[in-house]
This record gives sequence, structure tokens and C-alpha cells, in this order.
Amino acid sequence: MTDLPGSEEKRTLWLRVLLMVLIALAFHLGATVLLVVAIVQLILTIVSSGPNERLQKFGGSLGEYLRQCADFLCFTAEEAPFPFNDWPKRD
Repeated sequence: MTDLPGSEEKRTLWLRVLLMVLIALAFHLGATVLLVVAIVQLILTIVSSGPNERLQKFGGSLGEYLRQCADFLCFTAEEAPFPFNDWPKRD
């Protein structure tokens, strides 16, 4: 059985649609987690001498992850973000 012309492109597009739905859900979850991290950082800054360094790094890497998700969803990038690639690091 031979493939019809363009059928590979349609399969690739449907795979991307599926990935986009999954990445959009991950983006929504990540944005919620980022909100929680921001609130916790605010509370820690109020009650202690400053923000938590580990939460700063995590919040930065989470922000980078959300950027990667947005790039994939808007067709700016072809590479899918985590869990299909490594988690972004923030120095």
C-alpha cells in the first residue's frame, strides 16, 4: 500500500496538534505554579530578610520553560519543550 502525496505532512501536522494540546496544558499548569512561587516569595520577603534563592532559580527556569512553551505554541520554535527535551537551566 502506497502513501498518498502529502500524507506524511498531514501526519506530522496532527502530531504537532496533539503536542500543542499537551504543551498548552503544561503551560497552564506552569503558569499556576509560577503564581504560587511568586506569592510564596512575597510572603518570605515580608517575614524574612529577603527572597529564597532556590525559589528564585526555580522561578527563573520555570519562566524560561513557559517561554519555550509559548514559542512552540506560536510556531516560533519547532523543538518541543520539556518533557520532550531537557528542563531549561537558569544561572
